[in-house]
Amino acid sequence: MKDKIIINLGRQFGSGGKQVAIELGKKLGIHVYDNDLITKAAESSGFSPDVFKKKDEKRNLFPVSSFFATQTFGAPKNFLNGENLFQIQSSVIREIAEKESAVIVGRCADYILRDLGCTVDVFITAPQENRIARIMERMGLDRDKAVELMEKTDRKRETYYNYYTFGNWGVASNYDLCIDSSILGIEGTADYIIDFATRAGILGKEGK
Repeated sequence: MKDKIIINLGRQFGSGGKQVAIELGKKLGIHVYDNDLITKAAESSGFSPDVFKKKDEKRNLFPVSSFFATQTFGAPKNFLNGENLFQIQSSVIREIAEKESAVIVGRCADYILRDLGCTVDVFITAPQENRIARIMERMGLDRDKAVELMEKTDRKRETYYNYYTFGNWGVASNYDLCIDSSILGIEGTADYIIDFATRAGILGKEGK
Protein backbone atom coordinates (compact mmCIF):
# COMPACT_ATOMS: atom_id res chain seq x y z
CA MET A 1 0.00 0.00 0.00
CA LYS A 2 1.12 3.58 -0.49
CA ASP A 3 2.31 5.43 2.59
CA LYS A 4 -1.19 6.30 3.75
CA ILE A 5 -4.86 6.02 2.83
CA ILE A 6 -7.84 7.44 4.68
CA ILE A 7 -11.28 6.18 3.71
CA ASN A 8 -13.99 8.50 4.99
CA LEU A 9 -17.27 6.63 4.97
CA GLY A 10 -20.68 8.28 5.26
CA ARG A 11 -23.75 6.08 5.38
CA GLN A 12 -27.50 5.94 5.52
CA PHE A 13 -28.79 4.19 8.61
CA GLY A 14 -29.41 0.52 7.85
CA SER A 15 -27.30 0.54 4.69
CA GLY A 16 -24.62 -1.69 6.20
CA GLY A 17 -22.06 1.11 6.16
CA LYS A 18 -20.48 0.14 9.47
CA GLN A 19 -20.15 -3.48 8.28
CA VAL A 20 -18.53 -2.28 5.03
CA ALA A 21 -16.09 -0.21 7.09
CA ILE A 22 -15.18 -3.23 9.22
CA GLU A 23 -14.64 -5.31 6.08
CA LEU A 24 -12.42 -2.60 4.61
CA GLY A 25 -10.36 -2.54 7.78
CA LYS A 26 -9.87 -6.31 7.65
CA LYS A 27 -8.92 -6.38 3.98
CA LEU A 28 -6.51 -3.45 4.21
CA GLY A 29 -5.15 -4.22 7.67
CA ILE A 30 -5.97 -0.76 9.01
CA HIS A 31 -7.99 0.56 11.95
CA VAL A 32 -11.66 1.44 11.71
CA TYR A 33 -12.71 4.44 13.81
CA ASP A 34 -16.36 4.89 14.74
CA ASN A 35 -17.25 4.84 18.43
CA ASP A 36 -13.50 4.73 19.09
CA LEU A 37 -13.43 8.40 18.12
CA ILE A 38 -15.67 9.21 21.06
CA THR A 39 -13.26 7.59 23.50
CA LYS A 40 -10.24 9.29 21.93
CA ALA A 41 -11.97 12.68 21.97
CA ALA A 42 -12.91 12.22 25.61
CA GLU A 43 -9.37 11.23 26.54
CA SER A 44 -7.88 14.26 24.80
CA SER A 45 -10.37 16.70 26.32
CA GLY A 46 -10.70 15.45 29.87
CA PHE A 47 -14.46 14.91 29.58
CA SER A 48 -16.31 11.69 30.23
CA PRO A 49 -17.16 9.71 27.04
CA ASP A 50 -20.83 10.05 28.05
CA VAL A 51 -20.96 13.68 26.96
CA PHE A 52 -19.67 12.73 23.49
CA LYS A 53 -22.05 9.79 23.20
CA LYS A 54 -25.00 12.04 23.93
CA LYS A 55 -23.75 14.57 21.37
CA ASP A 56 -22.54 12.10 18.72
CA GLU A 57 -23.59 13.41 15.28
CA LYS A 58 -26.23 15.64 16.88
CA ARG A 59 -26.57 19.39 17.31
CA ASN A 60 -27.45 20.23 20.91
CA LEU A 61 -26.28 21.96 24.06
CA PHE A 62 -25.44 19.74 27.01
CA PRO A 63 -24.95 20.53 30.70
CA VAL A 64 -21.54 19.13 31.48
CA SER A 65 -21.11 19.53 35.23
CA SER A 66 -22.17 15.93 35.80
CA PHE A 67 -19.98 14.59 33.00
CA PHE A 68 -16.56 15.95 34.00
CA ALA A 69 -14.05 13.13 34.34
CA THR A 70 -11.03 15.25 35.31
CA GLN A 71 -10.15 18.81 36.16
CA THR A 72 -8.16 19.23 32.92
CA PHE A 73 -10.04 22.41 32.04
CA GLY A 74 -10.50 23.69 35.59
CA ALA A 75 -13.99 24.49 36.83
CA PRO A 76 -16.65 23.35 34.37
CA LYS A 77 -18.86 25.86 32.60
CA ASN A 78 -22.62 25.43 32.59
CA PHE A 79 -22.69 24.23 29.00
CA LEU A 80 -20.38 22.77 26.41
CA ASN A 81 -21.82 23.68 23.04
CA GLY A 82 -21.82 21.60 19.88
CA GLU A 83 -19.10 23.67 18.24
CA ASN A 84 -16.72 22.95 21.13
CA LEU A 85 -17.36 19.23 20.89
CA PHE A 86 -17.04 19.28 17.11
CA GLN A 87 -13.65 21.02 17.36
CA ILE A 88 -12.37 18.47 19.89
CA GLN A 89 -13.47 15.54 17.76
CA SER A 90 -12.11 17.20 14.60
CA SER A 91 -8.70 17.50 16.25
CA VAL A 92 -8.78 13.79 17.07
CA ILE A 93 -9.69 12.92 13.46
CA ARG A 94 -6.84 15.05 12.10
CA GLU A 95 -4.43 13.49 14.58
CA ILE A 96 -5.43 9.99 13.44
CA ALA A 97 -5.03 10.95 9.77
CA GLU A 98 -1.56 12.36 10.40
CA LYS A 99 -0.36 9.17 12.09
CA GLU A 100 -1.88 6.25 10.22
CA SER A 101 -4.05 4.81 7.50
CA ALA A 102 -7.64 4.36 8.68
CA VAL A 103 -11.31 3.99 7.84
CA ILE A 104 -13.27 6.76 9.56
CA VAL A 105 -17.02 6.36 9.82
CA GLY A 106 -19.18 9.50 9.64
CA ARG A 107 -18.55 12.55 11.83
CA CYS A 108 -17.86 14.87 8.87
CA ALA A 109 -14.42 13.31 8.38
CA ASP A 110 -14.55 13.97 4.63
CA TYR A 111 -14.91 17.69 5.34
CA ILE A 112 -12.42 17.79 8.19
CA LEU A 113 -9.75 16.07 6.06
CA ARG A 114 -10.66 17.75 2.76
CA ASP A 115 -7.15 19.17 2.28
CA LEU A 116 -5.38 15.80 2.46
CA GLY A 117 -4.37 14.10 -0.78
CA CYS A 118 -4.68 10.54 0.51
CA THR A 119 -8.43 10.36 1.15
CA VAL A 120 -11.29 8.53 -0.54
CA ASP A 121 -14.70 9.91 0.41
CA VAL A 122 -17.43 7.28 0.13
CA PHE A 123 -21.16 7.32 0.84
CA ILE A 124 -22.99 4.02 1.40
CA THR A 125 -26.68 3.82 0.55
CA ALA A 126 -29.28 1.08 -0.03
CA PRO A 127 -32.96 0.88 -1.04
CA GLN A 128 -35.38 1.75 1.73
CA GLU A 129 -36.91 -1.73 2.00
CA ASN A 130 -33.46 -3.29 2.23
CA ARG A 131 -32.52 -0.89 5.01
CA ILE A 132 -35.76 -1.48 6.93
CA ALA A 133 -35.25 -5.25 6.78
CA ARG A 134 -31.68 -4.91 8.04
CA ILE A 135 -32.75 -2.69 10.95
CA MET A 136 -35.59 -5.03 11.89
CA GLU A 137 -33.27 -8.04 11.92
CA ARG A 138 -30.35 -6.33 13.63
CA MET A 139 -32.33 -4.54 16.33
CA GLY A 140 -35.34 -6.81 16.76
CA LEU A 141 -37.84 -4.08 15.88
CA ASP A 142 -41.17 -4.26 14.10
CA ARG A 143 -41.51 -2.46 10.78
CA ASP A 144 -43.05 0.76 12.15
CA LYS A 145 -40.35 1.16 14.79
CA ALA A 146 -37.63 0.38 12.26
CA VAL A 147 -38.94 3.02 9.86
CA GLU A 148 -39.21 5.57 12.66
CA LEU A 149 -35.63 4.92 13.81
CA MET A 150 -34.29 4.97 10.24
CA GLU A 151 -35.88 8.33 9.45
CA LYS A 152 -34.89 9.87 12.78
CA THR A 153 -31.26 8.75 12.52
CA ASP A 154 -30.87 9.88 8.92
CA ARG A 155 -32.41 13.25 9.77
CA LYS A 156 -30.01 13.63 12.69
CA ARG A 157 -26.98 12.77 10.54
CA GLU A 158 -28.09 15.07 7.74
CA THR A 159 -28.65 18.02 10.08
CA TYR A 160 -25.28 17.50 11.75
CA TYR A 161 -23.36 17.13 8.50
CA ASN A 162 -25.02 20.05 6.72
CA TYR A 163 -24.53 22.40 9.66
CA TYR A 164 -20.83 21.75 10.18
CA THR A 165 -19.75 21.32 6.56
CA PHE A 166 -22.05 23.79 4.78
CA GLY A 167 -22.57 20.90 2.37
CA ASN A 168 -25.31 18.39 1.61
CA TRP A 169 -25.24 15.00 3.29
CA GLY A 170 -25.65 12.10 0.87
CA VAL A 171 -25.45 14.27 -2.27
CA ALA A 172 -23.18 12.60 -4.82
CA SER A 173 -21.16 15.71 -5.63
CA ASN A 174 -19.79 15.75 -2.07
CA TYR A 175 -18.14 12.33 -2.41
CA ASP A 176 -15.68 10.48 -4.62
CA LEU A 177 -17.91 7.42 -4.70
CA CYS A 178 -21.53 6.65 -3.80
CA ILE A 179 -22.48 2.99 -3.78
CA ASP A 180 -25.59 0.89 -3.14
CA SER A 181 -24.45 -1.87 -0.78
CA SER A 182 -27.42 -4.09 -1.66
CA ILE A 183 -26.04 -4.74 -5.16
CA LEU A 184 -22.70 -6.31 -4.29
CA GLY A 185 -23.25 -7.12 -0.62
CA ILE A 186 -20.98 -6.10 2.25
CA GLU A 187 -17.78 -7.84 1.13
CA GLY A 188 -18.35 -7.02 -2.53
CA THR A 189 -18.91 -3.36 -1.69
CA ALA A 190 -15.65 -3.29 0.28
CA ASP A 191 -13.83 -4.89 -2.66
CA TYR A 192 -15.32 -2.32 -5.04
CA ILE A 193 -14.11 0.57 -2.85
CA ILE A 194 -10.63 -0.94 -2.73
CA ASP A 195 -10.60 -1.34 -6.51
CA PHE A 196 -11.77 2.26 -6.91
CA ALA A 197 -9.03 3.56 -4.59
CA THR A 198 -6.45 1.50 -6.49
CA ARG A 199 -7.58 2.78 -9.88
CA ALA A 200 -7.59 6.33 -8.52
CA GLY A 201 -3.93 5.90 -7.58
CA ILE A 202 -4.52 6.43 -3.87
CA LEU A 203 -4.05 2.78 -2.93
CA GLY A 204 -1.02 0.90 -4.28
CA LYS A 205 -1.79 -2.02 -6.56
CA GLU A 206 0.11 -4.37 -4.30
CA GLY A 207 -2.28 -3.71 -1.41
CA LYS A 208 -0.98 -4.31 2.08
